[in-house]
Amino acid sequence: MTYGEILFRTATSFVALLVLTRLLGKKQVGHLTFFNYVTGITFGSTTAEIIVNRQITLLQGISSLVLWSLMAFVIALIGLRSVKAREILDGQPTILIKRGEILEQALAKQHLNIDDLSMLLRNKDVFSIEEVEFAILEPDGKLSVLVKEELQPATKKDVQAAVSPIHRIPTALIIDRKIVEKNLNKLDLSVAWLNQQLKKASLSMEQVFYAELQLDGTLYIDKYED
Repeated sequence: MTYGEILFRTATSFVALLVLTRLLGKKQVGHLTFFNYVTGITFGSTTAEIIVNRQITLLQGISSLVLWSLMAFVIALIGLRSVKAREILDGQPTILIKRGEILEQALAKQHLNIDDLSMLLRNKDVFSIEEVEFAILEPDGKLSVLVKEELQPATKKDVQAAVSPIHRIPTALIIDRKIVEKNLNKLDLSVAWLNQQLKKASLSMEQVFYAELQLDGTLYIDKYED
């Protein structure tokens, strides 16, 4: 393979990779789930093969990249339209600390030990597990932490408020016009109660993109095209 051919293959592969990654969107970088990670690794290894392997023609290599990108795009599109598909592809958040108590089984399921948990907490500027009310491992491997209420920074609104125990975390009840029944069941709430809350807000289910029950029992609602 001549230097000219190497340069041409490299430049062509670079342009193709740049275009395809831009078409797939920013999620590859911003939210690196396992599927995104595998896709990125495949892109890199395929591009390397295109550049150095003479047995693979440039057309074959670019076609492989385009096909993989198309499949990744279709899978991502399915994930946008289906909550179940998102759970399968990206996984679900896992609660590791609940109401100040470490869930050992959840840690073991995620192949984490107490040292791993402590490190993740330190990355969130939390240096004592005792300070934590809830800790949730997100599908991208990052840890979301809710510290105990008495340790949270005071605001002008609540500086005079009494400390009350947290019995739950903000919980999604409607996602993309669909009721999340398992969350309703966990909170001992009914569909009738949810419909009543929507009625009070003069909304129908078809108008709601996302609804979340807050710590104080109020319902946050985000409407379609608001």
